[in-house]
Amino acid sequence: MIEKLFKLSKHNTTVRTEIMAGVTTFVTMAYILAVNPNVLSSAGMDRTAVLLATCLASFIGTMCMGLMANLPFALSAGMGLNAYFAYTVVMTYGYSWQTALLAVFAEGVIFIILSLTKVREAIFDCIPLALKKAVSVGIGMFICFIGLQNAGLSVDSATLVGFVNFKENFHTAGICALLAVIGLMVMAILYIRKVPGSILIGIFGTWLLGILCELVGIYQPDPAAEYYSLIPSFAMTDFSKLSETVGQCFNVDFGSIGIMNFITVVFSFLFVDLFDTIGTLIGVSAKAGMLDEKGKLEGIRPALMADAVATTAGAALGTSTVSTFVESAAGVGAGGRTGLTAVVTAVLFLLSMFLAPVFTAIPAFATAPALILVGFLMFSTITEIKLDEKNYSSAIPAYLCVAAMPLFYSISEGIAIGIISFVVINVFCGKYKQINPLMYVLALLFILKYIFF
Repeated sequence: MIEKLFKLSKHNTTVRTEIMAGVTTFVTMAYILAVNPNVLSSAGMDRTAVLLATCLASFIGTMCMGLMANLPFALSAGMGLNAYFAYTVVMTYGYSWQTALLAVFAEGVIFIILSLTKVREAIFDCIPLALKKAVSVGIGMFICFIGLQNAGLSVDSATLVGFVNFKENFHTAGICALLAVIGLMVMAILYIRKVPGSILIGIFGTWLLGILCELVGIYQPDPAAEYYSLIPSFAMTDFSKLSETVGQCFNVDFGSIGIMNFITVVFSFLFVDLFDTIGTLIGVSAKAGMLDEKGKLEGIRPALMADAVATTAGAALGTSTVSTFVESAAGVGAGGRTGLTAVVTAVLFLLSMFLAPVFTAIPAFATAPALILVGFLMFSTITEIKLDEKNYSSAIPAYLCVAAMPLFYSISEGIAIGIISFVVINVFCGKYKQINPLMYVLALLFILKYIFF
């Protein structure tokens, strides 16, 4: 049965290898179960509800990937996309989190339609490679900035942002910031030494250090200042919390939503998820030697469909955009070659629901190092952008895209500025022939947004 379903012999693998690969993938990406509730709770969502929704959406998406595409890739709430959801759409644009979920749901439905055609690939192909890479780099910088803030290292100052004063309020803000620095160093060392689950180990290790500091009196809880006890209460998961987010994407007052602004938000989710997913699929597949001689991936259409279904289901359950995780490369590196790897990872996500009280109790300073390190992993794509003089017409728009995301605190603004500047610079430099016609349409839409909205 397993052989017939996953074709293990054809892919030169075994059940044991696939199971171990599935466990490896889960361990390397389980940090999202600690990070995502922290990020989305800043938008006003209940942490337990977010974690349960994330577990279920990850289970659905990863199971679809395994059974529909027979690929060893796992899905969960995407880093960067969750930050855009909370910090840009809700906290900057002022939309409710229910409206943000509706935008994610709409994106998922559009992706389901596009995944049945070749439109999704056409949109991907129209964007210059330099801008595709720049989006990843910019999101990495954006996530890093958020991580520095959550760690308490980046604070308000007369110069807009400044560095924390460790001596001031040392027993609360100071020690939390210091623990975040220690956690980042530990996490980076473990990652460099290729320790499986290094990010997750770093999160729990930082949290444990915080608990020890509280026990000896170095960290002193101050609920009035939102510094709570770090010692978790071991209780059963409150599954009823899920009701606080399930179906809330449909509980929206449409009269209060500016239709064009809403379309822009949906498009931003669509754009980022598009490149994040396809880029991850191609990148991990290339490392695993799963691409054919033309550089194509067998089963990419059902893989894209799995991503679209997971995003739609995730929004209905109560979590941000679900995307294919680059950490899937860890499972591939452990020998995973078929959908059985994904199925194992999916089951582990489902079982994680019973550990909700543990994951939701993890403080922000413990998950902040994960944001910073993941930001670096996304930033590393910058080496693939050609910055020599011959490529200035694409390199400068890429640079503007990267700079805009953290400085304007918005992924969508970075994308818009990147696309507009690319079209304008190349047209006036006489390189208009190398611009895909769809790029003119995208640039025009963004310009109209700035004029009228």
